[in-house]
Amino acid sequence: MPGCFKKTLFALASIISFASFILIVVAMGTPKWMTGKILCKTGAELVNATDPELVKFIGEISYGLFQGGKIRQCGLGGRRSKFTIFPHMVKKLNAALHVMIIMFLCVATVFSLVSFGFCILNTIKVPYRAIKGPAGVCLWNFLAGGCVVLAVTSFMAAVKLHHLTERIANFRENVFQFVILEEQFEDCFWLCVASATAHAVNLLLIAISGINFPEIKTKPEEVNVTAEDIMY
Repeated sequence: MPGCFKKTLFALASIISFASFILIVVAMGTPKWMTGKILCKTGAELVNATDPELVKFIGEISYGLFQGGKIRQCGLGGRRSKFTIFPHMVKKLNAALHVMIIMFLCVATVFSLVSFGFCILNTIKVPYRAIKGPAGVCLWNFLAGGCVVLAVTSFMAAVKLHHLTERIANFRENVFQFVILEEQFEDCFWLCVASATAHAVNLLLIAISGINFPEIKTKPEEVNVTAEDIMY
């Protein structure tokens, strides 16, 4: 049976692994990865809008991995619309990169659950196989955290290098052209960053569990034998 200290560490690691799983699932299902402000360039140029008038042509956009929405401002008031990434819009994006982001996160959820199971196993008993022990827990946490990091990095590349926000904003816009004024990573993106950090914390906990702390030995009490004790 593992010691009380190791039990506590593995129990904490199991909670963190399950929390990481929840974070990834929530992030994938919520359309709040990126928000931004979009300028209706065509409308502004048609009326030769100056700085005070540009407010009438600035809309908003927000999206996640599967869906999103935008408010078009082209001088005639805001028009709100919703869109889905699959199946049509993904063809206009970098489809391979977008699918890779989703695949990395799906694999990370599996590894997070495996890590959760292995942590529970190590809390209950000491496995006789090394792969089921701390080494296995480290492996699954490393793989889960690595997949999340790859997903986050790929999403940043899609936004910054492949102009993901601009492509989504101009999808099926035959008359108006939109340019991105500003864009900002939102809660779901940072949930994935928190998930990767959680697995890094787990690796640290497993490393600490392998340290053999010296046992505190109590000094035995000295027996004082007096002459009276000898007489009796």
